Amino acid sequence: MHLVPAERADQRTIDGHRVCDAIAAIGEPSDVRVWADRFALLADPGRLALLLALHRAGPIAVSDLSVATGMKDTAVSQALRLLRAAGVVAGDKDGRVVRYRVVDDATAELLKHCATEGGRRAKA
Repeated sequence: MHLVPAERADQRTIDGHRVCDAIAAIGEPSDVRVWADRFALLADPGRLALLLALHRAGPIAVSDLSVATGMKDTAVSQALRLLRAAGVVAGDKDGRVVRYRVVDDATAELLKHCATEGGRRAKA
């Protein structure tokens, strides 16, 4: 049980090797926090809809995202501001229009999986 922190070493275990495997799987607490924050961003249906649209449609403007998702422009802008602050999306300015795109690779992979899984369930 070499991976068990000292403060938990005196606790009773049943399968010590599994405890070590579980600790190794969890990894660093800071990495767990990063993934928890990423999942929190995806947990909101509006933000998830925006991200799925951005992932599939590529760079797209706020007003077009509003039409696509059924959200108000202000709600889209607020969600994009949060996603931009988290480093998940970026906007490219073209004159007065800003088109947004997904820039976080890990989030893009999750979205790809969501789109694939959602498509399978819809057809079933």
